[in-house]
Amino acid sequence: MSKSGHIVSAATLKSFAESIFISCGVAGDHAETWADILVWANLRGMDSHGVLRIPRYIAYMANGNIQAQPEIKVEKRDGAVAIMDSNWAPGPVAMTMAMDEAIGRARECHVGWCIVRNITHGGAIGYYALQAAQAGFAGIVITASRPMMAYYGAKVAGASTNPLAIAVPGGEHPPLLLDMSTATASMGKILAAQDAGTPIPDGWGIDADGRTTNDANAVASLMPLGGAKGSGLSMMIECMVSLFANNPLVEPNIRPGANPTGYRQNGLAAAIDISAFTDLDTYRGEIDRLAQGLKALPRADGVEEIYAPGERGDAVLAERSANGIPLPPVTWDRLEVEADKLGIAMPETL
Repeated sequence: MSKSGHIVSAATLKSFAESIFISCGVAGDHAETWADILVWANLRGMDSHGVLRIPRYIAYMANGNIQAQPEIKVEKRDGAVAIMDSNWAPGPVAMTMAMDEAIGRARECHVGWCIVRNITHGGAIGYYALQAAQAGFAGIVITASRPMMAYYGAKVAGASTNPLAIAVPGGEHPPLLLDMSTATASMGKILAAQDAGTPIPDGWGIDADGRTTNDANAVASLMPLGGAKGSGLSMMIECMVSLFANNPLVEPNIRPGANPTGYRQNGLAAAIDISAFTDLDTYRGEIDRLAQGLKALPRADGVEEIYAPGERGDAVLAERSANGIPLPPVTWDRLEVEADKLGIAMPETL
């Protein structure tokens, strides 16, 4: 075992995750999708949204917060718009279907806008934005959840970490990808710090008394990115996603006496037909030149390389594809507990 934990190949880790989900009653194709997205997050260095989440997902399937066999329905198709109800499906399953639906709408109407209600944790949402970019569209993905982040000026949760991802296709260069939370740090990064046993930076979270804390285990609410800007953006996502889905998540949970429970989320997947605005090949070339121009900017002191959006993850992807994915000891141990319960062997290490 390395100092950073066990090292596992992407293919081995995906096969392990898929077996876990199938053993929990998830259909084979859904298990494959779910496992692929988790391992994709690990490959790009987003370990906070990778396989460390599996024990929590198993618990949510056991208590009914995630439906292993959901009945996902498209309730409406009208021009560019689609509305889906995922019936508490695994978030990655619902969101890949939502983006497929958005791309289908965009092929007909140049823009596709799919709202999906009643999803569960969507994971690394950049994956779904890249679905659009890889098909030659611009992709926008947003998810909204119940309060877990302090609203600016409050000492308790009044907003959520509602993430936003945007991807556009390149030519020779890979797609540009922005994948960000409206919190200073996602809950997944808090979980990763708990697994690693490391303190968290100032400004990531507050404790139950509303005081800033560096103890990942003491975090009661996350903090918004950029103060009022992050909490305001989160609230407008609630308005544009949850309220469009007729499934509000914030206001019912901040009423006096509310007792937030469950695992409710809503999502938006949008695809935009770039060729409706400009020649797609010309656009791809401009993306390549933009990335090259950013890379060539004079670097600030202490900066070794300037990254265009998504390039940092691309670099980690290349390294981990070649050398394997490191899993911290605590993450490995928690996965082993669940695997033992299900009679599944742990993945072979490199």
